[in-house]
Amino acid sequence: MDAVHGAVLGRTPLTARGLSSAAFSPRDWLLLSSVAVIFGSSFFLIEIGLRAFAPAVITLARLTLGALTLACFRRAREAAFSAEDARRVALIGVIWMGVPLLLFPVAQQWIDSSVAGMINGAMPLMTVAWTTVIARTLPARNQGLGLAVGFLGILAISLPELPLGSFGSRGTLLGVGLAFVSATLYGLSATLITPLQQRYGSMPVLLRAQLVAIVLVAPFGIVGLRTSHFEWLPFLAMLPLGILGTALAFIAMATLIGNVGAPRGSIAIYFVPVVSILLGVLVLGEIVHPLALLGTALVLLGAWLTSRREGSA
Repeated sequence: MDAVHGAVLGRTPLTARGLSSAAFSPRDWLLLSSVAVIFGSSFFLIEIGLRAFAPAVITLARLTLGALTLACFRRAREAAFSAEDARRVALIGVIWMGVPLLLFPVAQQWIDSSVAGMINGAMPLMTVAWTTVIARTLPARNQGLGLAVGFLGILAISLPELPLGSFGSRGTLLGVGLAFVSATLYGLSATLITPLQQRYGSMPVLLRAQLVAIVLVAPFGIVGLRTSHFEWLPFLAMLPLGILGTALAFIAMATLIGNVGAPRGSIAIYFVPVVSILLGVLVLGEIVHPLALLGTALVLLGAWLTSRREGSA
């Protein structure tokens, strides 16, 4: 493992710990809320995009719009990276931006957005697993309990929406597998980006990572144009998916992770299905299943436990 640290991950100390071990500040909660609200609509926007565009076209479009948005900021363009850290940023571009953003639209050809959202909710637990293996860091007792309680909330929210009768099909199992691979890579990325965000800031790291991801995804996107066609609604859905969901939300997520640490910052993902429920009730007039209400309460409890000062009893 030490050889991997030195040769692959560079000389920046690898840590999942944040700059602050204190309880979440109002700024931290604002960042968390921004991530939840924006990411909460991403799976819905992807479903709209799939009506006209191949999965790789959606990924390439959102990455291009995200990179263009980040490039508008001088701070994002002018940072200078060491050679070792540049390699780590390139790795993040592959495992946080390139592969998962490509796999989720592919997976949603066979699974509903509710299923994709539930599997994505495993990301905080995957973060804990990776930080334990790579950074040799375990969350404190309250934070570990909060992450576990939050994941139980995700399961309770998602169960009423899961099309359980279709889980025996080969396509559905493939979609679930691809989504789980993406969630696992998200957890690894949160661990690796923590020290880079602390050293360089969020925007410089994300801009370079997204440029790497564009190079990776571009061949697939070009091929996907053959099976795509133009429709206005899917086209317009790409704008918030790229500008908000691939630029601003990732800035907020990386900043939160850098400040409070990878395991605690990743709790924002638990709020994604909560936001989806609120949108369904407020916009579509949907009726909430009682199990989803219980799940929301568990998510809130888990978030509160995770947000407390690290090491507090």
